[in-house]
Amino acid sequence: MLNLADIKATASAVGFDICGVTKCKNFALDKAFLESWIESGFASDLDYLKRNTDKRADATLLVEGAKSVIVCGVNYKNLYSLGYAAKATNKIASYALTTDYHTTIKSMLKQMCDELKRLCPTLSGRCFTDSAPVFEKRYAVEAGLGWIGRQSLLITPQYGSFVLLGVAIISEQCDSYDAPYTGVGCGNCRRCIDACPNNAIIERHIDTRRCISKATIERDNDALPLHGWIFGCDECQSCCPYNHTSPLCCNDLFRPTFDPTAIEWDKIGEAEFEIHFAKTPLARATLARLKRNME
Repeated sequence: MLNLADIKATASAVGFDICGVTKCKNFALDKAFLESWIESGFASDLDYLKRNTDKRADATLLVEGAKSVIVCGVNYKNLYSLGYAAKATNKIASYALTTDYHTTIKSMLKQMCDELKRLCPTLSGRCFTDSAPVFEKRYAVEAGLGWIGRQSLLITPQYGSFVLLGVAIISEQCDSYDAPYTGVGCGNCRRCIDACPNNAIIERHIDTRRCISKATIERDNDALPLHGWIFGCDECQSCCPYNHTSPLCCNDLFRPTFDPTAIEWDKIGEAEFEIHFAKTPLARATLARLKRNME
């Protein structure tokens, strides 16, 4: 059995800003909502969301013998998180201005679990960062870290929505667990809904057919206006009151490694792109797609 305080101390020691722990649960209502959302066409051509809905709802189907879920988060807010100049073009979502978080957070989760295994040798499990069908945000709510906002993102009291999540699904029970979040939440605020330039936000879910982030990263949509964004979009976050009062990132691993406003994209070729951006999320889109998004 693991000690809750030990888990949180270990998570903090490897660089996580927040950590919560909850039991494995079956999210039947979330599964039903997801399937209804897909059936309504809101998932568009993102076929990976349509697979493994049973595993997404029940972590014990994903990790055999799972008992607990550790949810960790890192604040990534930087100087571009709250928006660019009014007439700016070639805008990049602020999370993508540094090394790809999938790699960084996965490494941090592994460090955490290695230390926990030293404390509890029978521990086993798996670590995920957007790499498996897991309801990370729902588990984060159950672990007391925050709530799911109207823009469908996790919002935390300390860091707003500028938080990157990772989860460790483990075989051990804990001596105690965090209580689910029960704070005020969004209240009557609808700023994120009103701020979306393509009206993609529909009360705590997204119509991906209209989403700029999806169009610039996942699939092309020539008919969709991108409003100056070439990779991702922060419009629904930069307007959030919780993000206005949250602190800037203080972890060097998640601070920007380049200035998006100083890049002369017309002068960058494949070789230079590989040198400077291969380890960032921009590599997922490829240089060709980024330049197409600029047109």
